[in-house]
Amino acid sequence: MSGQMLSPDAPRIDTSSKIPLHVQIRDAIRRDALGGSLVDPEGRLMTEAELGAHFGVSRVTIRNALQPLVDEGMFSRERGRGTFLRSAAVENWVGRLMGFSETMREAGYAAGARILEKGMTNRQDSEVSEKLAERAVWHLHRLRTANDIPVAIEHAFYPPDIGLELEHRDLESILMYRVFEDDLGLTIHEADQTIGAVTADEATARVLGIEPGRALLSMDRLTVSTGGRALEFLRSVYVPEYFRFAIKLARRTGN
Repeated sequence: MSGQMLSPDAPRIDTSSKIPLHVQIRDAIRRDALGGSLVDPEGRLMTEAELGAHFGVSRVTIRNALQPLVDEGMFSRERGRGTFLRSAAVENWVGRLMGFSETMREAGYAAGARILEKGMTNRQDSEVSEKLAERAVWHLHRLRTANDIPVAIEHAFYPPDIGLELEHRDLESILMYRVFEDDLGLTIHEADQTIGAVTADEATARVLGIEPGRALLSMDRLTVSTGGRALEFLRSVYVPEYFRFAIKLARRTGN
């Protein structure tokens, strides 16, 4: 154990454990960085020296703890700038349509879900009925997690025939768009997406483990097939520390 002073906020490291020190610290960095500590508002991680002081260990131990997190894609290193948490980086939505699980897995995180409600309903609001052109729809309400940390709540609505195909699948780990394409033979053409901001009501705050009234990102997305049929209407809210969205815009010349 290093002689450096342990930060008062640092998690307890068990030096008597059979789990190697660098593995304990790796897990602590993973958990705490995703929880919003150890990184600045831009997602820049503490330096190795700062992390060594925080955990009370040597820089070699910190380096051994960090490298697997870089290798798996959780962090990226930028020469001259530092090490950045990829979940805090801008998510580029230009020309690429991915579901939550695909996005999380590509970034190196374990995507998860907890089913809050599912099944047929005719109590949806008029916007859902209009978007899907259905009087009754199949509804999937899920809490979404990244490395077991709650980061989003989704309300997804589907035409009845698609919903009934999804009913008996593993909806906690499903890659929805891959199921559409590979299992159901549906060709996804494009999605219209609207992004905004809302405040968390008491029910939402309780599920996400945050304070009521906290600002959240909101997103509505309508995904359609090549034939123009609506396949999914998704409403989501996100804890903003984990998601930012970038849209590339081009100005037409001559106007």
